[in-house]
Amino acid sequence: MYRIVRRRELNPTVTQIEVEAPLVARKAKPGQFIILRVDEDGERIPLTVAGTDPKEGTVKVIFQVVGATTEALNHKLQGDYIQDFAGPLGVPTHTEGLKNVCVIGGGAGCAIAMPVAQEFHRLGAKVTSIIGFRNKDLLILEDEFKACSDQLIVMTDDGSYGRHGNVTIPLKEMLEAGEPFDMVIAIGPLIMMKFVVAAAKPFKVPVTVSMNPIMIDGTGMCGGCRLTLVQEDGTRVTKFACVDGPDFDGYQIDFDEAMSRSRMYFDFERHAYEEACRLFEKA
Repeated sequence: MYRIVRRRELNPTVTQIEVEAPLVARKAKPGQFIILRVDEDGERIPLTVAGTDPKEGTVKVIFQVVGATTEALNHKLQGDYIQDFAGPLGVPTHTEGLKNVCVIGGGAGCAIAMPVAQEFHRLGAKVTSIIGFRNKDLLILEDEFKACSDQLIVMTDDGSYGRHGNVTIPLKEMLEAGEPFDMVIAIGPLIMMKFVVAAAKPFKVPVTVSMNPIMIDGTGMCGGCRLTLVQEDGTRVTKFACVDGPDFDGYQIDFDEAMSRSRMYFDFERHAYEEACRLFEKA
């Protein structure tokens, strides 16, 4: 069992918890993830490591309430326990040798982008962060990004905070102005990452995307997190986000296939979420 030592609501649907997990805290690096179960009968879900404190032995994870398991997790309070907390899993984000990077986070994807931006800042790179949300009420982690960014740009779809529009607008402006980014790292909804890749392609800037498809075991055995990468010669290669990623070359991802697969269980997940909500209301 793993104890929740701190809990913080970042917005109405996004929560940060710190979990006592000393072994994970000692090993985890930016870009890696854990898989947890809330209770013995719970499903396994992947959550990206949003920060660690090796001395205290704690690991931060940030989650958005979208299904039955995250609804159950959101009802856990400080001092409560969760059943399993396995990790770290996946390949850490490549950060060595890059001097000028643009880190782009969309919505809850900012929870994954933040530790990556912090690591680049720690290594002395110039960090430009662009974070985007539907509106001001959904804004998260602004202060954390400010602390690790040479420049922070906040975008909202409705213009209620920061600049009006999506994250590709300032990216295009900077690339057109000749900003020599060594790498663009995009983390967020699939459609956002697809358009970030499209915006960067004319400038031949490398783009890394963090993929978070359906995942069960986290070891490559179930095949649920498979992705199709398209090589320069048109060859299609299957990779698994849990062991080969979650970071991939954005230019190789078949985003249309990934988006289609992400919608496969939408009705089932919605039904499970509604059942969980009714259960907690009765409790």
